[in-house]
Amino acid sequence: MSTLPRTPSLDLTGKRALVTGASSGIGLGCAVALAEAGAHVVCAARRADVLNDAVAAMQAAGLSAEALQLDQTDIPAVYAAFETPCDVVVNSAGLARHSAALDTVPQDYDAVFDINVKGAYFLSTSAARALIKANKPGSIIHISSQMGHVGGIDRTVYCATKHAVEGMVKAMAIEWGKSGVRINTICPTFIRTPLTEPTFNDPERYAWIMDKIKLPRVGEVSDIMGAVQFLASDASAMVTGTSMLIDGGWTAD
Repeated sequence: MSTLPRTPSLDLTGKRALVTGASSGIGLGCAVALAEAGAHVVCAARRADVLNDAVAAMQAAGLSAEALQLDQTDIPAVYAAFETPCDVVVNSAGLARHSAALDTVPQDYDAVFDINVKGAYFLSTSAARALIKANKPGSIIHISSQMGHVGGIDRTVYCATKHAVEGMVKAMAIEWGKSGVRINTICPTFIRTPLTEPTFNDPERYAWIMDKIKLPRVGEVSDIMGAVQFLASDASAMVTGTSMLIDGGWTAD
């Protein structure tokens, strides 16, 4: 009788994960997804009050989580966060300041690049260094954007940062692959969160979004959660240096 192949597990029991931007929205969804798969999740964010409420809700639901107040632009603090290696790291911290390219001011450019690129870069190197030093494999996941693959209205700076992250991840995957450290991105379309509500409430922008998405709805946080579990787990053991587009078909044309 033939021996059947076995499906790799999504189970993360015994794993330690760190999620940035974990106090709300996509970041909180990622933290919950990893904890539901069995991981202990260090939830990191700048706003201590909102973060503590989110972690308390996770703990009340029986999930293993702790809070870490962290500003991702504070590089020494990022280094310190990885004194204990993390098997899974999800970077969901980010910033967007939308305007026409001709109206961009240096202060906005610097602020967006500081967190979206510089913060992401040194979070990645800190996580990878700790794993390699401990001789452990691991998975680093960046919440990038469909805007890392296309352009968007009033989003020149944001697009520039996300295209940078996509290239950064490919190069890091080449460098760290032999050590068993995988790194990938998840690229969502517009996801319904409190931060995106102003965009959805603009009739012109909403019409643009619905024209570009091929499926008949916008994204929800739950659309990201399964992808995070997949990329964090052994189910994606051969996946590195690539992006998972969860864009409802936005980039299909």
